[in-house]
Amino acid sequence: MTTRYAALLRGVNVGGSRKVPMADLRTLMTGLGYDGVRTYLQSGQAVFATDHGDEASLAAEIAATIQQHFGFDVDVLVRDHAYLKAIADNCPFPAAELEAKQLHVTYCSAPVDAERFAEIDPAAHLPEEFRLGDRALYLYAPDGLGRSKLAEILSRPRFNKGLIATTRNWNTVVKLVEMTGD
Repeated sequence: MTTRYAALLRGVNVGGSRKVPMADLRTLMTGLGYDGVRTYLQSGQAVFATDHGDEASLAAEIAATIQQHFGFDVDVLVRDHAYLKAIADNCPFPAAELEAKQLHVTYCSAPVDAERFAEIDPAAHLPEEFRLGDRALYLYAPDGLGRSKLAEILSRPRFNKGLIATTRNWNTVVKLVEMTGD
């Protein structure tokens, strides 16, 4: 059975370094035997279909191919349509009432629990808030991610130790659900 996935590349095409042209990424992924490869924006996400592998093995295969072709390591997460849709459907914030720049999802390589973030005082960061989901963290940042003090804290290595974590704004979250649902 063929499954549609999204590959989320962490930290590419940001600030002029670690360039991964999306046309090259499509070519590389097609060369791996994936079907219907499409990219979205320049910030490192591609959708594809395949009937072999699982999320972890597909992510490892894509990461190894990128390293071999471009000469640098890139963390890659792969998630299937059902997961992406569940993340969007289970958003604990009123997504329809917010601007896309105010709502973000950080996708994580493993489950995250409240204990990991216990030292963060939620009241000290209001009106910014975060909630945990299935291998994800939802962030409401009313002034956007670039101005968010809470986002800065949540991205510190001690909170992400042992994880691959990559953040997408709500427009991208919704678009990846749409693109993988084709």
